[in-house]
Amino acid sequence: MKKLRPIMFVGTGSDVGKSIINAAFCRIFLQDGYRPAPFKAQNMSLNSYATPDGLEIGRAQAMQAEASGISCRVEMNPVLLKPTSNTQSQVVLNGKPIGVKSASEYFMDTDRDALFHEAFSSFRKLAAEYNPVVVEGAGSISEINLWEKDITNMRVALEARAATYLIADIDRGGVFGSVYGTLKLLPQEQLDLIEGIIINKFRGDINLFTRGRQQLEELTGKPVIGIIPHFRDIYIEQEDSVVLEQNQRSATSGKINVAVVLLPHMSNFTDFNSLHHIPEVHLYYTHRARELEKADIILLPGSKNTIADLEFIRSQQMDTIIQEAHRQGKPVYGVCGGYQMMGQRVCDPHHVEGDVDEVNGLGLLPVSTILTREKKTEQVAFRYLTFETLCSGYEIHMGQTVSPYENPLCTMETGSDGYFLNAKTWGSYIHGIFDNPVVVQHILEQVQPGIQVDFNYKAFKEKEFDRLAELVRASVDMEQVYSTLEREVIIEDKG
Repeated sequence: MKKLRPIMFVGTGSDVGKSIINAAFCRIFLQDGYRPAPFKAQNMSLNSYATPDGLEIGRAQAMQAEASGISCRVEMNPVLLKPTSNTQSQVVLNGKPIGVKSASEYFMDTDRDALFHEAFSSFRKLAAEYNPVVVEGAGSISEINLWEKDITNMRVALEARAATYLIADIDRGGVFGSVYGTLKLLPQEQLDLIEGIIINKFRGDINLFTRGRQQLEELTGKPVIGIIPHFRDIYIEQEDSVVLEQNQRSATSGKINVAVVLLPHMSNFTDFNSLHHIPEVHLYYTHRARELEKADIILLPGSKNTIADLEFIRSQQMDTIIQEAHRQGKPVYGVCGGYQMMGQRVCDPHHVEGDVDEVNGLGLLPVSTILTREKKTEQVAFRYLTFETLCSGYEIHMGQTVSPYENPLCTMETGSDGYFLNAKTWGSYIHGIFDNPVVVQHILEQVQPGIQVDFNYKAFKEKEFDRLAELVRASVDMEQVYSTLEREVIIEDKG
């Protein structure tokens, strides 16, 4: 199999579809007999994932690894920023947290060259083992005020000699200005790496854009190599919480209403994605007490700031709704930070999350949590309650939760997890617990006895990757793409 250049997808802005298109090409290359791997030098997200060796990366790169048919590794996302507030983020380097920094501290005080070389060493490891490396940029490549600090966009493209494609979202409007302006701002050596333009999220008859395509090519001198239709019938896990806006709906009649408490610092919202695809379930996210009150099942998600989100729950009067639902016998379950909130108290003696030393929890479980500086990050195999089925998930948390009573929810070879009060009230540290059919079957039975859940989430995702690849392959000039990947590029050193 011929060795290909790396391919890179950059954007005119955020949320133009880079992660999804990256995943599509990972699956296309896999189908065509190559051995691709994803790479994103720096990611910012509260949705993260544990690698098999217990390191932490962005969820998007884990999803892209799935599309590539391989296990995820820390080299796929060496720098991860996890916002803890509007101005600060936890910095995760090579899978381990190295501290909390403000935006100004991170961009102005860190040694950008050292950080870039650290990140790019991960790229080199992947490039030595995989073919091709499928690189994703971040946000917009035309933020000229950030160019000197760039470690994830065109600096990566230059160093990797990557065949680079600019993605623009036509659905948001202004596609001519965004593409033309983006390319006009690039220095010549960066512009030379741009092999073409991909128009994403096109609605309607693509033939109506024929003249627009020609005009864009005339304006920029770059070929429009693909126009990808806007789709809603293909499901791919997304990392950005902007997708939650589509699911902030109300309860509905005729289905089991499952409400996820929408938190300001909610992390790993993908924990609940499998429930969305069960026909008998209506899944929605809400921070409104009235809408939460209508739920048949309430789920408390993970949080990057448990104490602040507990205070938010109280400020919205959702605490009384949750407690009353529990008294009425409605199922209430918590994952990670949500599990911590369900306890008697959350203590932060080391001020990991802020200046507050201790807050009362919701009082649903006889457990207490002490937040710690050390983060536990690992994939786990477990058995849920007394069921024999071997389940899988992963843990990412900073905190120890203890109880005077011994009643774990899950058991592993190395110990136990969570607390089981009864079939309608429990908490767990395991992300992805609801990806396991035996767990979903059990919680839904508490509302609808006799329900039969026949849904394999992993197999479903595999089919969706193939459907995505089929759509993109049909929409993009793959012959042109392969021609650029097979061509060697020499960039003159102007330094």
